[in-house]
Amino acid sequence: MTPIKRIGLYPGTFDPITLGHIDIIARSAKLVDHLILGISTNPSKTALFDLDERVEMVRRETAFIEDNTGVKIEVRPFSTLLMSFAEEIGATSIIRGLRAVSDFEYEFQMTAMNYKMNSDIETVFLMAEPSLQAIASRLVKEIARFDGDISPFVSENVKRDVLAKLNK
Repeated sequence: MTPIKRIGLYPGTFDPITLGHIDIIARSAKLVDHLILGISTNPSKTALFDLDERVEMVRRETAFIEDNTGVKIEVRPFSTLLMSFAEEIGATSIIRGLRAVSDFEYEFQMTAMNYKMNSDIETVFLMAEPSLQAIASRLVKEIARFDGDISPFVSENVKRDVLAKLNK
């Protein structure tokens, strides 16, 4: 009997990808055989980076995880309903990162709706490492816009990308 391949989907806008995202991705790679990072657009958010830039940034920033774990990591953009994308790629789980209690209420509702649409795809919640829990892409962009230091929140490459995008 062939074992079932565990395909995890970690969706997000990743605008920009932060050290908190990297932590969740690295830990997710321990749980699945194939990890797909789904890069989405969110109409309620104003993106600093366009979709192609975010896809490339996430590929660059996560290559070391694939190299270190041997788990296949694939970065794919999507513009459909999350559950439709999860079904399309054959995901067995959707991985969500939680930073704080405020995230939980939204994620709880989304999980219930996703379960109604497809109860075969499990949602798995991971907490970021404690020192990274407060990081949010939205705050990283705000700090950078006001000339604050974003070094504790993103890699050096992402810091350069953000500052270049903001003409700083």
